[in-house]
Amino acid sequence: MMSLRILRNAVFLFAAAFAFSAAGAAEHRVASADQLDDALIDAEEGDVIIMQPGIYRIQAEVDTRGITLRGEPGAVIDAGGKGTALVIRRPRVRVENLTLRGYGPDLYARDAGVKLTDGADDAVLAGLTLEGAGFGVRADRLERLRIENCSIAGDAKMHVLDRGDGVFLNYVKDPVLVGNRVRNVRDGFYFENVDRSVSERNTFTGAQYGIHYMYTRGDSAADNRAAGVRGGYALMSSRNITLRRSTSSGNIEFGILLNVADGCLVEDNSVSGVHNPKGNPALDTEGKGIFIYGPGRNRVTRNLIEKADIGIGVALGGEGNVLWENAFVENTIQVRYVGEKPLEWSHEGRGNFWSTYLGWDLDHDGIGDRPYQPNDSLDRIFWIYPEARFLMDSPVVALLRWLANQFEIDRGKGVTDSHPLTALPEGLLR
Repeated sequence: MMSLRILRNAVFLFAAAFAFSAAGAAEHRVASADQLDDALIDAEEGDVIIMQPGIYRIQAEVDTRGITLRGEPGAVIDAGGKGTALVIRRPRVRVENLTLRGYGPDLYARDAGVKLTDGADDAVLAGLTLEGAGFGVRADRLERLRIENCSIAGDAKMHVLDRGDGVFLNYVKDPVLVGNRVRNVRDGFYFENVDRSVSERNTFTGAQYGIHYMYTRGDSAADNRAAGVRGGYALMSSRNITLRRSTSSGNIEFGILLNVADGCLVEDNSVSGVHNPKGNPALDTEGKGIFIYGPGRNRVTRNLIEKADIGIGVALGGEGNVLWENAFVENTIQVRYVGEKPLEWSHEGRGNFWSTYLGWDLDHDGIGDRPYQPNDSLDRIFWIYPEARFLMDSPVVALLRWLANQFEIDRGKGVTDSHPLTALPEGLLR
C-alpha cells in the first residue's frame, strides 16, 4: 500500500510540474530581425518563438535552454554572406520549418547554417532548408543531436574540397540523422570521433563522399542513397560500423571503402557503375565497387557490385576480411589483389556469385563444382606491369590461361572462392 501511495504522489507531482511548465510557456510572434533578436534574449525555457514570413537579415544566437524556434512558410534567416546564420549554445533547443541561407565560406571559422557548441545537447533540427558555402550543420562536443527531413545545399560553383560538409559532427555522441537531402557539399555527412551515430534514409549527390566516418565507434547506416558522388560510403579508421541496405551509383572512386576499419558489417548494399574516366592502372586509381585498404577484420555479405571498373580491390593488409554471398556482376575486372597471402572468399560453405564463373553445378546444390579464382598469375602480372595490358586478349595469353587452369598452376594463390554460387542470392538490393 505504501508503494502505491508513493507512486500516486509521484504521478501527481509530475503532472503538476508538467501543467505548471505548460502554463508558464510563452509564445513570441516576430516579424523582423530586431523582434527576433529581442525574443531570443527574452525567451525562457519552454517558450516558442514563431517567425512570420519574411527575410530576417541577422546572425542569430540561442542562449536559452529548452526553447523552440519555428518558422512559418517563407521565413528566412539570411546571414549576409559571412559568419553563421544560427548559433545554438544551450541544451534542448528545437529549430523547425525554417530556411537559413547566406552563411559564410570560412571553414576555419566554422561558418555554418546552424552551429551547435559544446553543451548544446538534445537539440532537434527538423524540416530546415540550409543553403550556403560553409557547413550546413556544424556540431562539436555534445550529445543526442537529431537532424531530420532537412534539405542542405552547398555552392556548386566552388571546388568540392573548398565547400563545407552538409553535416560535420566532431566528438558527438548518439546523433540521429534521418530523411535528409544533401547536395553540392564536400562530404554529405562527415563524422569524426563520433559514437553510435544513426543515419537512415538520407540522399547524397554532387559531393566528395556520401557518408565519411573517421575514428568513429558503433555507428549504423541504413537505407541511404548516394548518386553522382566521388565515393559512396567511406569507413576509415573506425570500428564496429554497420552499413545496410544502402545504394551507391554513378560514382568515380568507390562505392564502399573499408580503410583500416575493423569489426564492421557491410550487408545488403548495392553498388553500380563506379567508373573513373581518368583511372590509371599503374596508380590503382580505377573505380572500385568495394575497396578494402589496410588491416582490419570485417564481414562483407549479400552486396551487389555491378558494372564497376574493378568489382573489389584489396591492398596493404586487407586479408582479414570475410566475404560471402556477394554478387559481382559485369565488372571490367572482378578482383584486384596483388598480395602474396592466399585468400579464401567463402564462409561456412557459401561463396559468392561471379558473372565470369564458367563452372558446372552437376549436383544442383547451387554451388559450383570447381573453386573459382577471379585473379590468376597473369592478372597479377598485368597489374604490376600495366604497360603490358594490351596483350590481355591475345591468343597467346588465352593459351597460357588454359594451360594454367589445366595444370592448376595458380592453386593456392591469390583469391579463391571454394564454393562459388551459380545463381544470384535471392533478395539482393538492386
